[in-house]
Amino acid sequence: MVALTSLWLPVLVSAVLVFVASSVMHMVLGYHNTDYARLPKEDELQLALRPFNIPPGDYILPCAGGMKAFNDPAFKEKWEKGPVATLTVMAPGTNFMGSQLAQWFVYCALIAFFSGYVASRTIAPGADYLIVFRVVGTTAFMAYALGMWQMTIWYRKSAMTSFKNTVDSLIYACLTAGAFGWLWPTV
Repeated sequence: MVALTSLWLPVLVSAVLVFVASSVMHMVLGYHNTDYARLPKEDELQLALRPFNIPPGDYILPCAGGMKAFNDPAFKEKWEKGPVATLTVMAPGTNFMGSQLAQWFVYCALIAFFSGYVASRTIAPGADYLIVFRVVGTTAFMAYALGMWQMTIWYRKSAMTSFKNTVDSLIYACLTAGAFGWLWPTV
């Protein structure tokens, strides 16, 4: 068994590698630019919604409010007429990316920590690089990728977006696994 305290360096290195790779993938490569489409008459819609002063949160339109309401004819009519949407409202402001980037880095470190934890309980010190890579990579991939598909299943998030995020997750998992394989404690 490997002491968790001996894994601080691979946790940190893998979090930095994933953070940098994700920045390149999202800001330089641009293949995520099509993940969200522009609404028709965006300016008019934004202007129309502004007076409602909708607080930040997740919404569904129409909202049943519970299982019983799904059978209500009025709800069924709203659903059939549309539009039907899920909506995430964020707080307005000048720069929202700073806190999101910090949260992303912490998230990457948490995935690395838990992937390292699983490996530390199943792999001995001095283990072969590929053994460490396989265990950490599988665990990290599961953490980064598998939860996204439930948004496609339940909320009809684009399958293409989930697929692109899954490919990203495979790269993140390989970077995490590579850092752990390289820096795995020998004693």
